[in-house]
Amino acid sequence: MWTAESRARYERKSSRYPSDVTEEEWALVEPHLPAQRRVDRREVLNAILYVLTTGCQWRMLPKDFPPKNTVHDYFVDWICTGVLDRIHHALYVEAREQAGREASPTCAIIDAQSVKAAEKGDRKLILSATMQAKKSKVSSVTRRSIRLV
Repeated sequence: MWTAESRARYERKSSRYPSDVTEEEWALVEPHLPAQRRVDRREVLNAILYVLTTGCQWRMLPKDFPPKNTVHDYFVDWICTGVLDRIHHALYVEAREQAGREASPTCAIIDAQSVKAAEKGDRKLILSATMQAKKSKVSSVTRRSIRLV
């Protein structure tokens, strides 16, 4: 529930963009990022969060961020090496602990619809759905008859 205290805490008037990480957030994330000397990791993270938040294309990244190729390369590297997964897990655990819960859940609920949807995700179905449709003989006959008229 939003209160005056929580609104003030999450207000982002002092940052350039609403997606920029605060000092408090950066303190939580920084230990999980690999050390880099060439570029400011916080600016790279801000740029990645900007793209993910706004949905803009990499080439549309504002000029006050590091170059788009650099940001994209770091994003791919952090995805492939599991850095972003480790950050997500660490923040997840901390959020649960702050809420007074165990670090990892002790039970889960799975409904029948979720199971059915997961079963439908068979590889064969996915491949057939992404393949191009074959041309219908009916449509080619129709095209020929229209040209003849």
